[in-house]
Amino acid sequence: MKAPDTGHFDPQRPTADLLLWSYRRGIFPMADLSVDRIDWYSPDPRGVIPLGSFRVRKSLQRIVKRGDFEIRSDCAFEQVIRACGDPRGSDWINDRLIRAYCELNEIGCAHSVEAWRGDKLVGGLYGVQIGGAYFGESMFSRPRAGGTNASKVCLVHLVRWLRHRKFTLLDTQYWSRHLNQFGCIEISREEYLSALQKAVNQPVTWGHFHPLGCEDV
Repeated sequence: MKAPDTGHFDPQRPTADLLLWSYRRGIFPMADLSVDRIDWYSPDPRGVIPLGSFRVRKSLQRIVKRGDFEIRSDCAFEQVIRACGDPRGSDWINDRLIRAYCELNEIGCAHSVEAWRGDKLVGGLYGVQIGGAYFGESMFSRPRAGGTNASKVCLVHLVRWLRHRKFTLLDTQYWSRHLNQFGCIEISREEYLSALQKAVNQPVTWGHFHPLGCEDV
């Protein structure tokens, strides 16, 4: 779905303002690198992970409890998004979008959760935040650098933090088999937009992130 012409936004030159305008309306961008174009989408059905029924397999629970990684937030946002957009694994993000998302991060409307081993970033995820809605964009891990399961661990910590801060919507854009293990479901666009309107108007903030234990969710 193309982003409507608003009179001063250029869909091919995304800014933080354009991203906020579009996410509030259930629209998100993806780049088509083959033709150097940014398209805008509002899928029906929509993928979401209900925060109240998030699932973690026992094997992953053991990894999280083991504490293999130091979990941080917003310490390397641009590194995270560029790792997610690595050409070997992605063809939907370009430099124009990276600049716009980094601008969102600078104003506190996009956040990363990161897994570190010493001074090495070995996994992470990033997304947009408006009120009580978190729009998950992508995640990555670097197994060869000791980051096996790092992105999954970051997702667990993200959900714990969203619950702790009283978020109500975790948007995944689409359902996938990978996300299904965590409880991802599909809902209609109409249902999604209703939940979205309620979430973005909540007085919720990201806060000062710190990893939470199992007892905190």
